[in-house]
Amino acid sequence: MKVILSCIFCACAVFAFSQDTIIVRKDSRLDILNAKQASLNKFASKFTSNGLYHGYRLQVLNTQSREQAYKIKAELLKRFPEQKSYVLYQSPYFKIRFGNFTDKTEALHYKNILSSIYQQSIYVINDDVEYTSSKEDESDTQQ
Repeated sequence: MKVILSCIFCACAVFAFSQDTIIVRKDSRLDILNAKQASLNKFASKFTSNGLYHGYRLQVLNTQSREQAYKIKAELLKRFPEQKSYVLYQSPYFKIRFGNFTDKTEALHYKNILSSIYQQSIYVINDDVEYTSSKEDESDTQQ
């Protein structure tokens, strides 16, 4: 019994102290695939579960007057047809939110323009916005 145990011990010791080398050959295309998947994951993390994008809007007005709110909304649509404006009702206030900005610098640019037109304070608000893809985003996902 002792002989068998000593033989097993010697075999294990020889096996443990032997130095084997393992060569792993990786296809370089895997690095490209991993980088692309990482960029897609980063892009997808900016979306909410209902398909909206974590972005910014401008709060242009906060009033109790429904007529004033819809008047400002109509003015915004007339002056900036490329942007959308929204009326939110949070009792007892009507709030006018403007734009679907994915970048805060773009929101600040419009804030400066609107501040020169309207006297009231305009705020940049974090909001879930509608996303429209740009040519830059399309080229990133196709590479």
